[in-house]
Amino acid sequence: MIPTGRLLALLLVPAAAAVFVWFRPDAGALWWSALAAVTLLAIADAVMARSIPTPAVDRRVPEVMGLNGAGKVGLSLGNASSRPIEMTVFDHYPDCLDVSGLPAAVRAAPGETSKIAYRVVPRRRGEFVFPRAQIRLRSPIGLWMHNRVVDTESRIRVYPDLAAAERYTALARGRHLHLLGIHARRRRGTGVDFHQLREYRAGDSLRQIDWKATARMQKFISRDYQEERNQDLIFLLDCGHRMRARHGDLSHFDHSLNAILLLTRVALRHGDAVGVATFGGNDTWVPPRRGSGAMRDILDALFDLYPSGDTPDYSQTAAGLLARHRKRALAIVVTNFRDEDSVELLPALKMLQRRHLVLLASLREQALDDALNGDVEDFDKALRVAAVHDYLGQRRDILERVRAEGVLGLDTAPRPLSASLVNRYLQIKQAGVL
Repeated sequence: MIPTGRLLALLLVPAAAAVFVWFRPDAGALWWSALAAVTLLAIADAVMARSIPTPAVDRRVPEVMGLNGAGKVGLSLGNASSRPIEMTVFDHYPDCLDVSGLPAAVRAAPGETSKIAYRVVPRRRGEFVFPRAQIRLRSPIGLWMHNRVVDTESRIRVYPDLAAAERYTALARGRHLHLLGIHARRRRGTGVDFHQLREYRAGDSLRQIDWKATARMQKFISRDYQEERNQDLIFLLDCGHRMRARHGDLSHFDHSLNAILLLTRVALRHGDAVGVATFGGNDTWVPPRRGSGAMRDILDALFDLYPSGDTPDYSQTAAGLLARHRKRALAIVVTNFRDEDSVELLPALKMLQRRHLVLLASLREQALDDALNGDVEDFDKALRVAAVHDYLGQRRDILERVRAEGVLGLDTAPRPLSASLVNRYLQIKQAGVL
C-alpha cells in the first residue's frame, strides 16, 4: 500500500488540531478525535482497496520486429468489480527496448475493458520476454495506491533491420534500384539460358540470330536469352571476434547480416536458392532453399546470433561445406581478415574452389578510410597516415593473391557492403560464370 497525496493532505487535520491544543491544552480531546477519524478512514479505505479484484491483463505484442524499427505494444485491462476503478499501469518490458508512453493512467468502468498502447523501439536482436505487468489501483476514497503484479508472459523476436530488403522490393518494382547503389545491367535478349525465338529487332547482335529459323521463316529471327535460374548461393558468415568491430551503431557482424538479407531477397527474386553456414564459435547450417520460406529460415537461424570471442577456422569451414553441399554454388565468404590469416585463408579458399565459385567479401574498418581523409598537419598525423597506407597495401597484396588463384575478391567498408555484394552477384549472373 502506497499513500497518496490525498492521505498526506488529510494528515494535516490532526496536525492542525495538535497546534490548536498547544495553545488550548484543555481541548486535547479534539486532537484525539481528529487523529482517530483520519486513522479509521485510512484503514477503511485500505481494506476497500484490497477487496478490489485484480484487473485481468492481456498483452498484445508484435510477433516479430526489426532492429531499430518502431512498433506498439497494447495492454487490455478488464474491470471485474462493480464500481469504476482508477489505476496506473506499468509494463515490465525487456531492457532491449526503448519505450515511451509508460506508466499510463487508466480508468475502467464496471465490467468493461480499457486499452492502452505504448511505443517500443528494439535496440538489440534476439528473443525477449515480457514477464509481467504492474498495476497500482487507486483506493475508493483515494488515500492509497494498492500495488498488484500480474504474471502475463509474452515473447517477441527482434530480427535484423529489414528496411533495406523491403526498400529493394519497392524500388525494384519502379526500376529505381540506383537509389540503393545497385546497378542492374541486364538488357533484354541477353543472358545464358535460352528463353524464346522472336523477330529480329534493331540492336540485336549477329550472334543472337537463329539462321535456321531465319531461312525457314524468310525473315530474321533472334534468340532471346535470360539469366540462369535455379542456381545455389551459400553465405559463409564469420562469427569470430573480429566481427565485433563497430561502425556507427552497428558491429561488422550486423552490417554483414543486413547485407546477407538484402542479397538473399535479390537472389530469391532471381529464382536462385540461398543457404547460410556460420563459423567462428557459432556453427549454424541452413541448406539452400528457394521460395517464400527461404528468407524466414535464414532469419530464424541468424536473428539471435552474435559474434563470439573465437578465432575463425577457415579450413574446417571449407571442408564442412564440401561435405554438406555437393552441387556447384556461389560461395560468399563474409569475414574481416588480417594479413596473418592468409596462411590459412588462401588454402581454404582454394579448397572451396574445387567445386564452387568463391567470392571473398572482407570488411575493413571505417577508421582506416577516415584516417586518410583530411590534411596532414603534424608529424604524428603523418606517421598514422603512413601506417594506414602500409596496412592497406598489405590487404591489397592478399586480395591480389586471392584473385590470382581465381577467387573473386571484395574489400569494402561496412556501409557499402550491401550494395557491393548485390552488384557483384548481378555481374556474376549476367556473365554466366556460375
